[in-house]
Amino acid sequence: MKKSKISNALNCYLWITIGSVIYAIGFDWLYVPNGIGFGGITSLGQILNYYVPALPIGMVVLVANIPLFLLGWRLLGGHLLISSLYAMAATSVLVDLFAYLFTFPPMDPMLASVFGGVITGLSLGIILGQGASTGGTDLIARLLKIPFSWLPVGKLLLAVDLIMIVLVAFAFRSMDSALYGIIALYISSIAMDGVIYGMDASKVAYIISSEPRKVAAAIDQQLDRGLTYLHGEGGGSGEDKLVLMCAFKQRQIVPMKKLVHEIDPGAFIIVCDAHEVLGEGFRRYQQNSL
Repeated sequence: MKKSKISNALNCYLWITIGSVIYAIGFDWLYVPNGIGFGGITSLGQILNYYVPALPIGMVVLVANIPLFLLGWRLLGGHLLISSLYAMAATSVLVDLFAYLFTFPPMDPMLASVFGGVITGLSLGIILGQGASTGGTDLIARLLKIPFSWLPVGKLLLAVDLIMIVLVAFAFRSMDSALYGIIALYISSIAMDGVIYGMDASKVAYIISSEPRKVAAAIDQQLDRGLTYLHGEGGGSGEDKLVLMCAFKQRQIVPMKKLVHEIDPGAFIIVCDAHEVLGEGFRRYQQNSL
């Protein structure tokens, strides 16, 4: 058991490190040389670095995050604090390190906005998915997730970061900076939610068949998925019908449809997207999950 916990912890910090490297490269390569507003506490670092170049962006972010982490520790617990302190330190140090080692030339701002949004969204999704945060508005978004649990974390982060992007535009005296930043931020929120929630994509199927119990038995035996019988009534015939409801993984949709068709070619199948599926065979409930 102890070895398993150590292995899980090492795996967690490995992914946080990978996410931090991707984050730092994306920020130094695509945001800084093109003057694109990033949002969050990092924007504060961009502004201060713009006026006082001797102030490294990563160091500003590190110092500004201290009060936020103290608040996060009280509300979200010690695990978040430790893993997030590591993520914040790693991203801050790597941002300054890559900026020192490499000089990235400017590029087309639209390309930088699109790919910057994808890269930073991917990296933040990896970090947040491990139960950590890079601090700043990432941590604010996690805190807002407590009272607004029904909202995706990417959308919460989007709302909080907009204010900082506007401040960057004023500091750089460039509306283009804000507009490109908003594009990058929107793409980043989509990419982040895709990483956090997309990995656990599930479906729910409603099956109306003349052979409901045969279909149910086949799905249970061959796909290892349980079903629930819903009692319905035919709208035209008035006959009682058993409607099968089954939650399953995205990858099982094709074999499920094939299996139902083999048993009952005339079966009526409705497949819907399902989010936050909790229970046996799916995710387990965790109090501070995203």
